[in-house]
Amino acid sequence: MLVDTHCHLDAPEFDFDRDEVVAAARRAGVGTMVIPAVERSNFGAVAAICRGYPGCAAAYGIHPMYVEHARDDDLGVLRETLVTHAESVVAVGEIGLDHFVSGGDEKRQEFFFVEQLKLARELELPVILHVRRAIDAVLRQLRRHRQLGGIAHAFNGSRQQADEFIKLGFKLGFGGVMTYPRALRVRDMAASLPIDAIVLETDAPDIPPEWLAKRRNQPVELPRIARELARLRGLSVEEVVGKTTENATKALPRLKPLTIQTRQEPA
Repeated sequence: MLVDTHCHLDAPEFDFDRDEVVAAARRAGVGTMVIPAVERSNFGAVAAICRGYPGCAAAYGIHPMYVEHARDDDLGVLRETLVTHAESVVAVGEIGLDHFVSGGDEKRQEFFFVEQLKLARELELPVILHVRRAIDAVLRQLRRHRQLGGIAHAFNGSRQQADEFIKLGFKLGFGGVMTYPRALRVRDMAASLPIDAIVLETDAPDIPPEWLAKRRNQPVELPRIARELARLRGLSVEEVVGKTTENATKALPRLKPLTIQTRQEPA
């Protein structure tokens, strides 16, 4: 069974057919999906998804693109949520830094990022990182605030930066971008990095693969993404599925019982 390590199944784009989206993913062999929250207001929706759909696990965090309207006491609510829903929580996330959009409050992003890193360490949880045009800044904070590892979502950096994440105990997320022939650097990273460092993701409903163009992405696309990774690396699909699932459970250890359970359930 494949693990989609990053899927926003709570997004409103899925409100009209969420049951079928999950069922289609399960039929295709996607047994486990990690649902990262992005702000306080969607913590409840993520919790409901994880209660309602077997094979779904939660990550709770405050995304850097949402910190400008977050309140400082949201951090207390985050801590309470992580503790209250501990049975379904596998990470703190989606957290990080985003320097892509000009005019953002980078100091406030950094404040929330650092405080959430401290919280993850306190609760002995890995983190799921959002890193856009801010890789070196994120790495700097990870060195200052050592973590239990986790996943650098939608990795799009250099080989040197990838190696630094790996040294710090992180896996690197690859998904739809890898399927575009012109995404030369990402495809080269997917082909040449140690296979032990790679996990798969969709980021659904966002970052659609090449064959979807601008249409809604779904977790059912993950097997085809896995086939593209297998082709780039010259491996069998079975090897890619087995290894990326193993990597996901190493990055997010609380996933392991869930992946075993979903393997045993009939599709």
